Amino acid sequence: MLDRLYVENFKSWKKLDIKLGQVTGLFGTNSSGKSSLLQFLLLLKQTKNATDRGLVLDFGGPGQLVNLGGYRDVIHGHKVDADLKWKIKWSLPQKANIFDPTKKRTEVLASDSNLVVESIAHLQGPTLISDFLEYQFGGFSFSISPKKAGGTEFQLKEKCPEGSDFRFVRNQQRVWALPGPIKTHLFPDQAKTYYQNAEFLSLFGAEYESMLDSIFYLGPLREYPKREYPWSGTSPLGVGLRGEQTIEAMLSATARNLRRNLGGRTHLKPFQEIIAYWLKELKLIHEFKIEEIGTNANLYRAVVKRNAESPPALLTDVGFGVSQVLPALVLLYYVPEGSTVIMEQPEIHLHPSVQSGLADVILSVAKARKLQVIVESHSEHMLRRFQRRVAEETFESKDIKLYFCNSVGGQSELVDLNLDMFGEVLNWPPEFFGDEMTEIAETRKAILRRKMEAVS
Repeated sequence: MLDRLYVENFKSWKKLDIKLGQVTGLFGTNSSGKSSLLQFLLLLKQTKNATDRGLVLDFGGPGQLVNLGGYRDVIHGHKVDADLKWKIKWSLPQKANIFDPTKKRTEVLASDSNLVVESIAHLQGPTLISDFLEYQFGGFSFSISPKKAGGTEFQLKEKCPEGSDFRFVRNQQRVWALPGPIKTHLFPDQAKTYYQNAEFLSLFGAEYESMLDSIFYLGPLREYPKREYPWSGTSPLGVGLRGEQTIEAMLSATARNLRRNLGGRTHLKPFQEIIAYWLKELKLIHEFKIEEIGTNANLYRAVVKRNAESPPALLTDVGFGVSQVLPALVLLYYVPEGSTVIMEQPEIHLHPSVQSGLADVILSVAKARKLQVIVESHSEHMLRRFQRRVAEETFESKDIKLYFCNSVGGQSELVDLNLDMFGEVLNWPPEFFGDEMTEIAETRKAILRRKMEAVS
């Protein structure tokens, strides 16, 4: 689970320092930096997935997680001479140990349940380079940086806690220059051959990539539903950026007999039954199922019933709200337990009551499946439901983080909404969701004026 993200000089963020909860809500005005915050994480995931190991950052293109242009487009204020810096802290699935290979095999060098990575990228002439990488683990810091500023020969460095005598030991016969980091998160392969006791460094890169692999994303726009869906038996990793793989994911889950529960001591149920339960609970439809069009046709259709008395209809023939919320529900139950799910504006096209209900789904599934959910939203109804559930003690305030993003002079600012144990926000920004009291007062004044005019 992601614990903290610190970024310097990314798009509208001069500096960003955010602590993340099991559920994190990002609210705020348009063009305030909410999406940019998420884009940074997706940029790192996209870079990790790039097959070109010489690519420092993969800024993307059409059809990718993000399409950010180039360094000039992402660096704050378009100041191409500035460094892009970041630090991420996350919790490991289980406590990890590293060993010093120069000592006894059973002697643990460091042990921790958390890992921190720090990296820097910048332009050197026309070329984007990464020349600093550091991992912090168990009180140790292990880094790679140039021997001289601007140089191309690198060295490993260690910072040790008191009482440790660990030092990187260079192989005397390996006199070649050590190259710099790969992408922005990997020590070069030569580190473990040029040094006698650096083999464990590869474990950090593996944990970093595992963390990024556990991030799943659903964008704000959805594919229109179709009358029929082909499926060849594949299992997608998620539901797609626009939810285009939602039915495919459901069919895969059904074929693999994936079963989920609603939390607590409830019984495991078939995947489609869980999704149908929430669609009914949200009062969107009464029944939902996916059925094959003829035996071995490999074509399927999503069939729904609006209410108990209505005839079956295709998903294309009911309100758009169902196809809007369906990818969100499927993603939450489809991803592996312990994943991080990022959703942008999942409330689009949803009635206010459904928006509130979706907030309940997010809280419920996050708790039941140990998921981390990051939601970027404009919905007051989702925020109010988050507050209510904290007040009702169904979700602890320490596990939910709410933020307001604002833009001042073209620079994004982050306000940590202080949520107490009763669900109250103790530091509401002015006009957080517009000036509600002014709207009410002006409406009453207009009514009074018109009544007086009618009397006269």
